[in-house]
Amino acid sequence: MSRGRVPQGFWPVWTAVVVDLLGFGIVIPLLPLYASRFGASPLQVGLLFASYSLAQFVFSPIWGKVSDRVGRRPVLLLTIAGSAVGSLVLGLAGSVAILFVGRIIDGISGASIAVARAAVADSADDGERPRLMGLLGAAFGIGFVAGPVLGSVASLAGPSAPFFVAAAISLVNLAVAAVRLPETRRDSRAVPARDDATKVVSGPVLRFIVVTFTAITAFAAFEATFALLGEVRYGMTESVVALAFAGVGAVLVLTQAALVGPVAARMGEAATIRLGLGLDLVGFLLIGSSRGWPTLMVGLAVLAMGQGLVAPSLSSMLAGMVPPERSGAVLGAQQSAGGLARVVGPVLGGALFAIGAGVPYVVAALLTLVVLPLLPTSKRVSLEGT
Repeated sequence: MSRGRVPQGFWPVWTAVVVDLLGFGIVIPLLPLYASRFGASPLQVGLLFASYSLAQFVFSPIWGKVSDRVGRRPVLLLTIAGSAVGSLVLGLAGSVAILFVGRIIDGISGASIAVARAAVADSADDGERPRLMGLLGAAFGIGFVAGPVLGSVASLAGPSAPFFVAAAISLVNLAVAAVRLPETRRDSRAVPARDDATKVVSGPVLRFIVVTFTAITAFAAFEATFALLGEVRYGMTESVVALAFAGVGAVLVLTQAALVGPVAARMGEAATIRLGLGLDLVGFLLIGSSRGWPTLMVGLAVLAMGQGLVAPSLSSMLAGMVPPERSGAVLGAQQSAGGLARVVGPVLGGALFAIGAGVPYVVAALLTLVVLPLLPTSKRVSLEGT
């Protein structure tokens, strides 16, 4: 494939991910206030968010393995439909219990992200895979950035309107995907129904999953505590915090769309991951030690750039390490680790923030440093006999 071109079927997958994440982005900022209308306590709001990540943790490897057997297209269509149902349940909810049902359905459906990555890996060669994973990562960022804006506009029509808008977007996405989304899984070899899961996550693959879990835990701790840090040290209001996160999201999108491919082509995937983790480490330390706006802004930009390099490169290298008929299962296991990390990270960050405002960032930097030696250099491993 010529550099700069994409394989057939990439853009329908990319568009489906953007639209799916757009609906997700509509819901997230508004959910706490919406839940409070039903008498939800702060603890229950926290559990609502955690229930989504826990559902992802459980179902990501399941969807990945199912897509290895039956194909990517039916799983993606099913989970897009699930996103519509989850948003509709939230919009029609009359109690906190029903909100939990909606969030769990959303989490089960959101676990399909690994399947989208596997669909990209199916038709990408080794040289182009990092760039395409970066473009797919940018799709996630675009959905997250644009979703809250659309949600704020929809909320003018009523508190439940954004959830109905998210459901409608998912239904439109389903209709378009049913026509345009191709089947990318070309390997005709069947994966045994009783395939041993330990073969999928052993050896170097397991190390990559540990790196994924640790990197996302550290970043999630930052996400959960930055508003508190900003308030304590800089007197940030909610709008300033939102602008800061929008800036982080913009840098993430630009890095994934424009830098991952060229950097990986020049340095290789493993070196790109190490560079990204190194930038993460520096970013955490700058943010945690900052006492002025310039240092804080540089720290945020460095952290966002590092995370933008790490996330797609990890998925790309993992997909290249295993046979095509196992990529869904492996990327599902990676996504599962990410879901668990998004439960652990905020809890860890909050507990450390109680000790000191800069402590979560020092610990995040230490965690990043610890996992650097775990990165293997092999580009492909055999799962058989490991």
